Parts: sequence; structure tokens; C-alpha cells
Amino acid sequence: MYTLKEIETNGLHYLELASFNKKSKAKICLNQGGRLSSFSFENTQILEDFDSSSYRDNYASAILFPFANRIKDGKYTFKDYKYKLQCNETDKNNALHGLVYNKTFILINKKLTSDFASVTLQYKDYGKVKGFPFKFHIELSYTLSKNGMTLAIKVKNNGKKTFPFTLGWHPYFYTTDLYKSSINFKSDKKYVCNEQHIITGTTALDFEMPFKLKDVKLDDGFPLETNEIDFSTPKYDFNIRSSSEENFLQLYTPKNCNAIAIEPMTGAADNFNNKIGLQTLQPNDTYQVKWNIAIETTVTKLNTNKLIDKLCNS
Repeated sequence: MYTLKEIETNGLHYLELASFNKKSKAKICLNQGGRLSSFSFENTQILEDFDSSSYRDNYASAILFPFANRIKDGKYTFKDYKYKLQCNETDKNNALHGLVYNKTFILINKKLTSDFASVTLQYKDYGKVKGFPFKFHIELSYTLSKNGMTLAIKVKNNGKKTFPFTLGWHPYFYTTDLYKSSINFKSDKKYVCNEQHIITGTTALDFEMPFKLKDVKLDDGFPLETNEIDFSTPKYDFNIRSSSEENFLQLYTPKNCNAIAIEPMTGAADNFNNKIGLQTLQPNDTYQVKWNIAIETTVTKLNTNKLIDKLCNS
């Protein structure tokens, strides 16, 4: 059976999902926006292991809602009414990464079987934020299985007014050697941004796929032509598949770190203003998106190849 354990550390409340043999583990921090704070699969580290005290700086694995990435100057207009969000990216005067990344979620459901472990977390917002005065609740469902990890998000509009929204996820994926890693996705352009990191236009993609990550520094956004992203490292490969009809990607490489933020999103940065991928949710309606990460480690691939050879030679 897969297992679930609750952990209290330094004032933070975690849920740890684990496979029956303990080779795969996923730890979720309820106090820090219900984020996936650590993840290993078949004894292979998948997420960069940042200290929890640095979360306010790196937003590692943050759930991004009701907007992903940035809102210029924290200002936007919706249905002819002007709103002003708090600018938590003070050096660039932007609102950054939504409103739930630092909220406390509660566990509302769990399921443990011999094939998977799943938990559902919930946060309810009562529309008290001046810059986003809309009532909603958001549910996060994490499922750990023999194939990898799935994050499903459901949002419901609990108020009487329609609101704009975008969803995103901000995980940093660890690799033993970023120079020997690559990413593959389908797009023919990337966004051009100004000094404030706000989109001003697009330009043709200037690299080929798979894109090798040697000697590159990234903080770039891309509109995707498909719902899939592939990432390859010396120790594991994975495929992220999204259920969203429109898909966008933000890539960021932090300094002095063998990691890359691969951020799937349902809309582009600053889309409360530029409207790229922006959606709206009417009263009592719900929206759902699912990101599935299918993982194959080098050990798994080696065992598979051995089995194929054995079958071919038998």
C-alpha cells in the first residue's frame, strides 16, 4: 500500500506521500500554498531541494492563481472597472505569482491503494483582497503513482461576479548536470519583454529542439502549439502533459544551481492586460486543469532494455 504521513517541522505542516517500498516520495507543504516541496521517484531526485525558508524568494512549486507570472504595476481593468493589486515584486513594481502561493490549505480527502496515493487540499478565499475582490475556492489534488506525479487543480467561483483568471505551476526540476540536460517543446516563437519583464511582443524562436541547456540563462516565455513538454537529464526523463486547450510555458534558470524552473501555464504573463490566454469564470462555474508528469529513470530504462533483450534472445 502507498502511505500518507503528516509531518510538523519548524512550524510548517507537511503531508508525505510514499510508495509501498519508499523509493518514491512526495512532500507537500500545506502552509506554503499547498506546494510540492520535495519529490523523488524510484530513488531519483526530481525536484530541486530548496530550504523552506527561501520559498519567499524562489516560489518553488508555487501554485499560481488567479494570475501566473506578472501583472504590470499590479494594475488591470476588467469589465470597465480598474483594479490595483499589491506589488510584491518590488524591484520591478509588479504583482507576482498570484494570490494563493502563501495561503494555508487544508486536507479534505485522501485515497491510498496498492497502486497510488492521492490527497486533495482546499483553500477558500472570501474576496477580501482589494485588487481581486472575488470569492472562490481552489482544490489541489496530488497523485503519486508508479508512473510519476499528477497535479489536478479545480477552481470554483463562489461569488456573484464573473472574474478573470489564469493558472500556473512553478516547479524547479533538479538535474545532476544541467549542461547535459535538454528540453523539448513545440513552439515557433518566444515573448519579448522589457526591463520590467512585461511582454511587449514576440520574436521567432532562435534555437532548435531538443534545446540543450549548456551555457544558457533563461527567463523566457513561450506560447505552445501542443500540450506536451519533454525534459531529459542524465538520471531521468519526463513528459508533462496538460489537459488545457491553450498552453504556455515559462523557463527560468536560477544562479549557481543545477536546476531549471519549467512552468506550465494556461495563459501568458500579464494577461490580465494583454489578454493572451485569459479566461473568465462565471458565478457557480468551475474550471479544472491537470498536469501529468510521466517519469522514466535511467534505472527503469536499463531494466526495460534488459527485458527487451531477454525476450528477443529467448
